[in-house]
Amino acid sequence: MLIIYTKRIELYKEVAIIAPTASGKTALSINLAHKTNSVILSLDSLSVYKEIDIASAKPTVEERDGIVHFGIDRVYPNEKFDVVEFIDEYQNAKKFAQKNGKNLIIVGGTSFYLKSLCEGLSKVPPISEITKEKVKKELQDITKSYEYLVSIDKNYMSKIDKNDKYRIEKALELYFETGVSPTNFFQQNKPEPIIKDLQIFQIDTEVELLRKRITLRTKQMIKNGIIDEVIYLEKKYTRTPNCMKSIGIIEVLEYLDGKIDKPKLEELISTHTAQLAKRQRTFNKSQFKNITKDNLKNLEQLILKEF
Repeated sequence: MLIIYTKRIELYKEVAIIAPTASGKTALSINLAHKTNSVILSLDSLSVYKEIDIASAKPTVEERDGIVHFGIDRVYPNEKFDVVEFIDEYQNAKKFAQKNGKNLIIVGGTSFYLKSLCEGLSKVPPISEITKEKVKKELQDITKSYEYLVSIDKNYMSKIDKNDKYRIEKALELYFETGVSPTNFFQQNKPEPIIKDLQIFQIDTEVELLRKRITLRTKQMIKNGIIDEVIYLEKKYTRTPNCMKSIGIIEVLEYLDGKIDKPKLEELISTHTAQLAKRQRTFNKSQFKNITKDNLKNLEQLILKEF
């Protein structure tokens, strides 16, 4: 009698956890990573920068507790990192996980990055130096630039905030380089999803509880030395990089300029962070369908069932 022995094949799995800032994502993801033999990919547009540690609220090496993280400390503040680089980082994380027999947990608050993974990116043509210079001049008046783009492509610009300089810049570059409105360009150059059938989980936190967590975290950031961190960053990188305009950093710069005192500094960071959390909730609600929502405690059990 022929006996065939088969080896059990471990299937690679990946899930995503999204939620507003200060909702407990970091601790949840690290705990889950230990229980599911996973590595973590951070969905945080500020944690990618080296030396921005307190302002980004990235997990410390100790807090990472031996779990391999991607999307953290990737570039210096004066170096480029956008959604294209993020997708490369995802590919690196996936390859590492599969090679080492692990799973992948994607977690963070920059849900635009996750949306790009789920929907893919259209291939944008190289932008010439002439176009870049033209756009640079246009952006000297961001309000005028935004209104100009609205007159060209009202539908596309309705999804972009009038103060979102980065996306306004990219829309101008695309239009000036191709002569085609963003809507028409993306209709003609449809993207392919990078991840298909991804299970997405969202931490559902009461607004009042979230505000309390934000207030406590802000106090801790100031106690941990965010002012000294920003002094160091400004001295080394100046105020030019886009990341120097992030919440936490921009308010400290106002404090250093003598425009606000320390109590006002704490108040503004908390207020602006709460406003960010609201925008994140709105974005998640409008952009992701068929996601699983629950409170922090219940969500852990629901996610564990996926592995």
